[in-house]
Amino acid sequence: MRIVVCVKQTVAGEINPFDACAYEAALQIPGAEVILLSMGPEKSKDFLLNLTRLGAKEAYLLCDKAFAGADTLATAYALSLAVKKLKPNLVICGRQTVDGDTAQTGPALSVVAGLSLITNVMEIKQYEGQLTCLTRAMGEQTVDYPALITVERINHLRLPSIRSKRGEVIVWGVGDIGADVSRCGLKGSPTKVLASFQNEDGKRKCKLVDASMLDSLIAEGLQKEKQRIAPKNPEGNKLRNVWIVGEKCRAMAETISDDIRVIDKATAEVEGAAFARKFAAKIQEEKPEVVLWDSDPWSKWAAPQVAAILKTGLCADCTALETDGERLYMYRPAFSGNIIAKIACTTNPQMATVRTMAEGVSDVICAIGKGVKDAKAMVEDYALKKNWETAASRLAVDSEMFPYEKQVGMTGKTVSPPVYIAVGISGAVHHIAGMKQSGTVIAINPDKKAPIFDYADYGIVATAEEVFGS
Repeated sequence: MRIVVCVKQTVAGEINPFDACAYEAALQIPGAEVILLSMGPEKSKDFLLNLTRLGAKEAYLLCDKAFAGADTLATAYALSLAVKKLKPNLVICGRQTVDGDTAQTGPALSVVAGLSLITNVMEIKQYEGQLTCLTRAMGEQTVDYPALITVERINHLRLPSIRSKRGEVIVWGVGDIGADVSRCGLKGSPTKVLASFQNEDGKRKCKLVDASMLDSLIAEGLQKEKQRIAPKNPEGNKLRNVWIVGEKCRAMAETISDDIRVIDKATAEVEGAAFARKFAAKIQEEKPEVVLWDSDPWSKWAAPQVAAILKTGLCADCTALETDGERLYMYRPAFSGNIIAKIACTTNPQMATVRTMAEGVSDVICAIGKGVKDAKAMVEDYALKKNWETAASRLAVDSEMFPYEKQVGMTGKTVSPPVYIAVGISGAVHHIAGMKQSGTVIAINPDKKAPIFDYADYGIVATAEEVFGS
């Protein structure tokens, strides 16, 4: 089997963590011929060269000034030309990058390259004949080859052996892949970043309280309305002909429009792989100004495919929308939530996925960090008695205290319950990105200087044993 693995180098010079899992997944398939594919500056050659020591036969770097500034659609276009030239049976991508956090490139690439698609893969169950994978949220799926899959954090990338040899890195420019320059880089990107600024979103004024107040604070939090995104249109400007796929993003849509049409999401999900092209044709015929999707796995599977078919922009995980009555302006976090970007789409329809609450989560989520390792059972027993849902930080998952499905954060899941209790969690930006839309946040940590208190409404400076052991 010939496998192309798409990889990206992070700002820190390392392989994107999801791409590392994609690479390892490819290396674990017996007899596979593994090829790396990346797009970046010339200095990425050394990065790719070192990765070939792990087992890839060769690596290809798309490097040209014309590729600079590409959004997800322009990136998918350039990668698709390389994929078509390499003719793999399977393309494996990480779920998302840690700088863009969009999870769009893989699904968009599948459309432009003409590949079957499975996203959010937790396990490759069968690869002979047809491809069958277990996914994080959409069950077991089977597709024909050639195919593309995006993987979650399902493994750990191996280290090179002492005797390992480097492979070859081949650099391709625009001419080598026959690219249309107007569809590459900044020129070919329908989404434009208008401004970016330090993200203070999610920060709260924390009030330190005694542990004895925990139950009353939770009861108070459950009485409050769940946190909503504040409208950014104080002058009352509105857009016309806005479509929403399902009801979950109605609240966000109402901040920019009174003319809203709901697309039945249940019917759309039943249509499966055929949905994207059918819906794209409907959009081309009826020409809505804006199409909004929620942030669940199905929407993140479907929306990038529709955008790629229509060659239009798609902004991911928007936390607020704004309009001047003519254009839509979208605000989203990037770089692990440290930066908020204001983005506009230069093509129609203007499309975005918006942050929404996950289905089936409890009213109270108790997230446990690595610092609670010795008291883990105690906290879990307490949560079980109270009928709370438990979750975990990335460090707790990496320490094998919890399965990956429990992880909240940038590389895990996003939650927004009425009450979120963070126990023994330091408050790294990776974790904050996944819980900052919660209603009342209560932090429990013995370190009074822990960053988590900056993102909490109430803080209890104590150990888990002191709070839950009585």
